[in-house]
Amino acid sequence: MNVLINAGPTRESIDPVRFISNRSTGKMGYAIAEAALKLGHAVTLVSGPVSLAAPEGLARFVRIESAAEMAEAMKQAMPGADLIVLCAAVADYRPVVCSSSKIKKGEGRLILELERTEDIALSLGKRKRAGQILVGFAAETDDLESNALRKMREKNFDWIAANEVGKPGRGFASDNNALTLYAADGRRFNLELKPKKVLAGELLSLILNPL
Repeated sequence: MNVLINAGPTRESIDPVRFISNRSTGKMGYAIAEAALKLGHAVTLVSGPVSLAAPEGLARFVRIESAAEMAEAMKQAMPGADLIVLCAAVADYRPVVCSSSKIKKGEGRLILELERTEDIALSLGKRKRAGQILVGFAAETDDLESNALRKMREKNFDWIAANEVGKPGRGFASDNNALTLYAADGRRFNLELKPKKVLAGELLSLILNPL
């Protein structure tokens, strides 16, 4: 099986030294890539800027920085994929103007105008062909189930893995996580707190070997 995964954050430049980003470290996406490799699948990993080493044995590894670069890389790789896992934390907004030189500190406020980036999950959901499995992630601070289920419907996901962020010992930057996995057919699985590398294997097992 050909597996396509994205992971990590994106960076949206303000000027040559500053950017907008988020707290994603890529650990969950990289763990899923490693788990898929152990199962013998051909894995393409599209990664934002992280401090992790690329897993050995990847069919293809694509480094990107911005949401626009992530969108292009995913759309190029999607046609040949059987399973697509969207684990990256893509910036929803970017600066309308990126200064070509460092913005110097001045008096008073600095107002930064932002515009929407492409909704990669929505774009891929519209492109999904028969037989492809599309899996999304929802990192939420509240209303976990309702937000995850709405996202699954809107993006045309087959599965969505939801997790609560902001809790100690899990989520961003942690080696551990807990997930609730929802299927489009109404099934639900609770994956308790455990190392992300173990969690990744359980996640793939449920998706690829449904009960």
